[in-house]
Amino acid sequence: MKKFLLSLGLIAASAAYMIFMNQGSASVGPSVGTPVTAGTNSSSGSVAFAGTSSSGSNPPAGGSGASSGTSGGAQSTNAPTQTQTQTQTQTQTPAPTPTPAPAPKPKGQYNDGTYTGSSVDAYYGMVQVEAIVQGGKLTDVKFLQYPNSHSTSVYINEQAMPYLTEEAVAAQSANVNIISGATFTSEGFQQSLASALSQAKA
Repeated sequence: MKKFLLSLGLIAASAAYMIFMNQGSASVGPSVGTPVTAGTNSSSGSVAFAGTSSSGSNPPAGGSGASSGTSGGAQSTNAPTQTQTQTQTQTQTPAPTPTPAPAPKPKGQYNDGTYTGSSVDAYYGMVQVEAIVQGGKLTDVKFLQYPNSHSTSVYINEQAMPYLTEEAVAAQSANVNIISGATFTSEGFQQSLASALSQAKA
């Protein structure tokens, strides 16, 4: 009889212990793996398990910020800045080639044109010449007057005038040699040509 009562007492104690343990577990909270409904996700009807996070719902604070920060950093690193774009544009744009200034034309001793000298008395007649300047240089001398009242004067002057003209063009001035036999004509030539060239001075 004692053994029977002892057995009943052990059974009752075991049952009481089991009931106590179940009540204690219920008061602490759902066990791991027990589905619970999140209050913030009640509208969507999603279910999360205690101790785990459901995929795609409410990432932990700082997670999305870190993700977006990393993404933003990558974009800002790869995107070229305005300064870099301007630098590349300035580097790629070729500098304009300056147009060379035309070389100045060499300035001659005289101004181009035709200049008439003064009329000079050469004893046997008057001597007057005309100076022709081209390209800043004396290119020719023409006699407008020379002594020709006598046949001898005509002959002498016709021989002397080409020499006087040739020497004047070579010297680019009225400084010519006096031709023997045509002294007065030579002197008259010098004076008249010097008068013409003074007008043509540059």
